[in-house]
Amino acid sequence: MRPDTIAEAVLAREDVARFLEGSHGLTGDAARTRVMQYLDELQTTQRYELYRALEYPLLPILRKIERHGENQQLAVDAVKRGRVVYASNHRSHIDYLVEPLVLDDAGIRPPIIAAGINLFGGPLGLIHKHVTGALPIRRNTKDPAYLITLKAYVSELLHKHDLFFYPEGGRSYSGELKPAKTGLLNAALDAQLPGLTLVPVSVAYDLVLEDHVIAKQRVKRSQKAFSREIAELVRYAIGYRSRAFVTFGKPIPLDGIDPENKKGVMDLTRHIRNEIGKQYKVLPTAVLAAAMKPSVTRADLKARIEDVLETLRSVNANLAVTSADAVLNEATEPLVTRNIIVVEQDRYRVRERNVLRYYARSLNHLLSPPSHTH
Repeated sequence: MRPDTIAEAVLAREDVARFLEGSHGLTGDAARTRVMQYLDELQTTQRYELYRALEYPLLPILRKIERHGENQQLAVDAVKRGRVVYASNHRSHIDYLVEPLVLDDAGIRPPIIAAGINLFGGPLGLIHKHVTGALPIRRNTKDPAYLITLKAYVSELLHKHDLFFYPEGGRSYSGELKPAKTGLLNAALDAQLPGLTLVPVSVAYDLVLEDHVIAKQRVKRSQKAFSREIAELVRYAIGYRSRAFVTFGKPIPLDGIDPENKKGVMDLTRHIRNEIGKQYKVLPTAVLAAAMKPSVTRADLKARIEDVLETLRSVNANLAVTSADAVLNEATEPLVTRNIIVVEQDRYRVRERNVLRYYARSLNHLLSPPSHTH
């Protein structure tokens, strides 16, 4: 495939051609200039043979993470049937590395990943643009030239590649599963590809590498330079160890869903979020965090953990552990090592309240699901 064939297909589309005639208050020339700039920015190349090699420069971090794929067969089958869009929750910058590697571990063809444009500065940006084939997304822009170009580009891209995206947009700074946005889903539906399916994906970590950094903010206030974020990741990687669980859900057919039908798209978006939430792996650290009080005895905490587990069982949560003893045995040491809690004799105390709450909130959608879910 010549690298500019997607761009040519985008320019030939009716919606783009209309825009280039000079709507939205821009002259034809100005509209064309802007669309061409955005097309250039979106152009992405996937060099699969270099893809696995990515593990090596990132080994210091990646080898601290034990990867677990669950239900990959669902993705394997979906890929055999046709074009696939993956939609995942978003916990960490590490998601971009762990999730594609879990797909690759199962022999599944690599998708193009939609990533925030902040990830495209510096050396990592070159890797994203020329190796993984990541697609840079400007998340909060209202520029009609951008929105029209992006939608057209994604629609055309899907004729040649699978797509992996994060409906929440950026990472969750509060820890909870955020409401899903509809932009990229709309663009995928717009491709009108027969047999297109969406595979919901959930990623969960015992410990999120940048937990201390994002929990302090709670809400993302401003975009930090990615080089600064990488420096913080490296700092928090000292002594870091975690498992990453990537769970695949039942494919959702996208055939016949009209991207112009706002209610239909909103219902689909909610359904996708529910599926991602339901299959999210519930790990011991999150259960302990949800049960914790500022200061509590081990016996008290054990009873509180049992209550949390009972609620989780009642909604058929994807539990990694089923007993309070297992939660205490598996979660205490990692949370103590990470300086999030302190254990003195028989008493558990909170040291980093914001970080602990960040982990507790990752189960909010299961412990207090919104009333409209069914």
